[in-house]
Amino acid sequence: MALSKKQSVENTHLSKIIWLDGNYGEAGGALVRVALALSALTGQEFKVTNIRAGRKDAGLKAQHLTAIKALQEFCHAETNKVELGSTELYFKPGKIKKGIYDIDIGTAGSITLLLQALILPGLFAPGKVTFNITGGTCGKWQASVDYLQNILLPYLHRFVEKIEMKILRRGYYPKGQGLIRLEISPRFNIHKYASFSALVEELPFKVPKIILMEQGKLEQIRGIVNVSAELQEKEVGERIKNAVVGSVKQYHVPINIRVEYTKAESIGGEALVWGVFSKGGKVDYDNPILLAGDALVEKGKSSEEIGKEAAEELKKQIDAHAAVDHHLADQLIQFMGLLPGSKIKAGDVSKHAETNMYVLEKFLSVAFKVEGKVVSVEEK
Repeated sequence: MALSKKQSVENTHLSKIIWLDGNYGEAGGALVRVALALSALTGQEFKVTNIRAGRKDAGLKAQHLTAIKALQEFCHAETNKVELGSTELYFKPGKIKKGIYDIDIGTAGSITLLLQALILPGLFAPGKVTFNITGGTCGKWQASVDYLQNILLPYLHRFVEKIEMKILRRGYYPKGQGLIRLEISPRFNIHKYASFSALVEELPFKVPKIILMEQGKLEQIRGIVNVSAELQEKEVGERIKNAVVGSVKQYHVPINIRVEYTKAESIGGEALVWGVFSKGGKVDYDNPILLAGDALVEKGKSSEEIGKEAAEELKKQIDAHAAVDHHLADQLIQFMGLLPGSKIKAGDVSKHAETNMYVLEKFLSVAFKVEGKVVSVEEK
């Protein structure tokens, strides 16, 4: 698969290019996705070398090419010629467009990882944006679409008039073919500002900072167990739910876990369970405290083991007195960069989070600080 638009990097004003080392931090695809998002939003071109250099299968994979192609269409971007295994990417963005975008990852590649490149610029589009994306809805080493819908999106309402995701079809490994629709109705139109800097100067006066430092009091536990229909006869969903309930009943709060059976191209599923916390007896809807744990339905794991795994992950976050779980910490970094003064206390600051901070500091006039498990950001 090759992508080709204007390919003359040599004719570009090199002094304006942001240069990134793809081997930095966790040296994975997150660096490319976050750079694409920030480039589209800020209008700054970039070049990244050594993409995934430390991996056995170095260079761009199919899902990364899909992200690049999607951003090309979304913001009239120009790139060098890239294909499977390419270790360098030059990206010059144009203007973000409103509209409907149909994107097929073509594999069980993660829908949520692709959205890491699309949501940030989508928040500031010149009109309503709809992304219809086909791919994997859950998988290893990634947050699922259910996580995005229930845990991340509540924090993004501050930026927009409306943001809503619908899960239209589940897609499990290896065939994928899941389908989601993400609709964003922006509050701020990037094209109405003289520059990106003008937008950034206004945001702190109109958008609450992301302050997530105290866990608060656990009020309830919610969850979703989604399982392919072939497993319904053995009551896999119910058994997973019962295992979760048995593991978290010690907290003596209401527990509401929904079981969903679905037709899918491959057999699979996921258990996602999260806690909702309050401060002073109230849930802060500007900065809600939501901690989650998850586990995949896989061969070799019993339903009871899956349920317990998801519950134990949640309990780990609760017992660490975290205000943000590790998946959310990774994902919030992008949005914190637009709101200097933001601060979070994470259960863990991962290599992914460190990589995201590296990229943000290249594109934005901000500096991140990590003290133990507290991440904060200020203007430079």
